[in-house]
Amino acid sequence: MSDAPFGTLAFVKPVLQAAREADEFFMKRSPVHEALERIARALSALEIPFVVVGALAANAHGHVRTTADVDILLTREGLEAFKARWLGRGWVERFAGSKGMKDSVTGVQIDVLLTGEYPGDGKVKPVVFLNLSDVVVRDADGVPVVALDTLIELKLASGMTAAHRPRDLDDVIQLIRVNDLPRSYAEELDPYVRERFDALWEAAQYSEE
Repeated sequence: MSDAPFGTLAFVKPVLQAAREADEFFMKRSPVHEALERIARALSALEIPFVVVGALAANAHGHVRTTADVDILLTREGLEAFKARWLGRGWVERFAGSKGMKDSVTGVQIDVLLTGEYPGDGKVKPVVFLNLSDVVVRDADGVPVVALDTLIELKLASGMTAAHRPRDLDDVIQLIRVNDLPRSYAEELDPYVRERFDALWEAAQYSEE
């Protein structure tokens, strides 16, 4: 938020800029969407399996909100193969040996999650980032995206175990609303997250009006 006095040009300009950036995002013309398209092409060219997770996956399942980065799920072998080919040629590591990268064309951060890892606090739990072939659907542009039930499980497990990630739980509320999920949908989820899903389903029934 700008520190300039309300109503002054110095205050209004960053607000208008934020509005323009949001509009670009919702029209899929943002740097984030360009970064997704670039890395999807690069991974596909090398035949490296990947799945989009995180906020962009929530967007694909109807909960449209802005985000500043791209979250993708890879195998460790896939990540190593991508880095061997593309580091220094459009993508750079955040720091030496990091999983995460930065798209040097768009400036967008690429957050990489690996199969076999655990969401949230990273500690062992029943919910895990699964094999890529088990969690894939395709969005309107043909990009592989984590399936809705798996996305909800991952976000619940993350929000339940990482206090700094409350947005994950709000995402579940919004996904329940936009997809009109029934209370019985909990039965399709891992038992580890069913109770929290039920509580968030209750919350989702309240109208913001």
